[in-house]
Amino acid sequence: MTKPTIILATSNGVGMGHLARASAIAVALKEIANPIIVSMAGGIADLPSYMGIRCEYIPGRDRGWMSREKWDKYLRDRLLALVEETGATVLSFDGVAPYPGVIAAKNSNSNLALVWVRRGLWQKKPQRFVLGLQSRMMDQIIEPGDIAREYDHGPTSTRRDAVLTSPVSLFQPSHAMSREDARKALGLDLNRPTVLVQLGTGDSDVNEKMSAALSGLLGWKDLQVVLTKAPTDKSGKSLAPDGLDIKVLRYFPLANVLHAFDAGVCATGYNGVHELLPAGIPTVFVSNIRGTDDQEARAQWCHDRGFALRADQSNLADITEKVRQLQDSGTRERLSKKCKELPASNGGAEIAKILFELATKSDTNKPAKFTYARLIVQDHVNRGLRHVANLGLRRIALVYRFLNPHIVTEIVKEAEPVFGDQTDAAQLRELIRGEKRFEHLISGASEKYRNKRIDIAATAYGEIVLITKSRPL
Repeated sequence: MTKPTIILATSNGVGMGHLARASAIAVALKEIANPIIVSMAGGIADLPSYMGIRCEYIPGRDRGWMSREKWDKYLRDRLLALVEETGATVLSFDGVAPYPGVIAAKNSNSNLALVWVRRGLWQKKPQRFVLGLQSRMMDQIIEPGDIAREYDHGPTSTRRDAVLTSPVSLFQPSHAMSREDARKALGLDLNRPTVLVQLGTGDSDVNEKMSAALSGLLGWKDLQVVLTKAPTDKSGKSLAPDGLDIKVLRYFPLANVLHAFDAGVCATGYNGVHELLPAGIPTVFVSNIRGTDDQEARAQWCHDRGFALRADQSNLADITEKVRQLQDSGTRERLSKKCKELPASNGGAEIAKILFELATKSDTNKPAKFTYARLIVQDHVNRGLRHVANLGLRRIALVYRFLNPHIVTEIVKEAEPVFGDQTDAAQLRELIRGEKRFEHLISGASEKYRNKRIDIAATAYGEIVLITKSRPL
């Protein structure tokens, strides 16, 4: 029997949760199907060389390379072309809200089964108002389990339209390296205590949280501090206090080397919680309140049930104090022992089975065109409301710019997009982060597919691109 092809698409979220779940599902699918991962997240660069799974990067609308309306059509056409090229029968989307382009791909191909992998624990954000319409466009909705689901009081918690699975995690005891092997793989000292810090940097409040957390590690004798990104602000200034031995390392998947760490300091995203705690890593969670994910609810559950320590994300002194508690061996031992009570995270295999069964079915959901039309209208309404809300901020910005003008130099670039089927992580990372428009193709793509992609890019980019560089007076 020929293996069915299943496309796993993810949005570009705040963290790696969407991409990590898709990766866990893809690993489970490899035995029974041909999984393909497509994503707007730059982290996809690490996947092809490690997983041996075909992947495609799709530039997100946040790149600003085309208008929003053009991007919706571009995404639709990219997905439909990939479906035609690979013979895929199922398209799975992991993200807070399926993009109009994803819905349009389903609407344009009635033989394509569309699945929404919809994480729970939503905050009450505007996206909740179209949940019903989006759900009716799906052949299946799957909710990956969350250990903190007891504290879910968001808009998805009362819905009964999803199949609930076990938590999804890339951490699997059978794949995890021993402490010694993990440290060798990361190039760490085998005997010194080691802490993993994953909080991110960016806006000033996020940077302050990073500095506060790192300050809590001061005084820990012989400590090695591992970060996946340099602790610097946008100007390059260090956010770390003097006196810490900091190492910036990249490793994918990090889940396989978690036993290298004696403790962790992490945001309370789905990915971090469902990897660190099953690995038994004593952790302080510092929530990121941006986005739809209710990280505070998840952090509170972990704290209340004794699986981790929760720091008040709005209180820098509390962040420092909670992190300092990790220096106590008794605290670490208590948290690690408690984590052994957590159930296995087998959701990746459970979701893979659901997708496989859907891929071998003969019929798919054919939603009424009126439902699709209503959904598109609602999307435009939501965009309009956000536009109105931003007008005030834009007016303030215009006044500021009038008082503080700048010199603008326009550089016109007429270069064609760069096409490539790279699988090397370093090469992919450079192309994805670069200023040039990068059109990524799955490895082994046909000439017909490449030509189709050239046509799609020409339609989307069309006009000359203006790159503006500004210099304050």
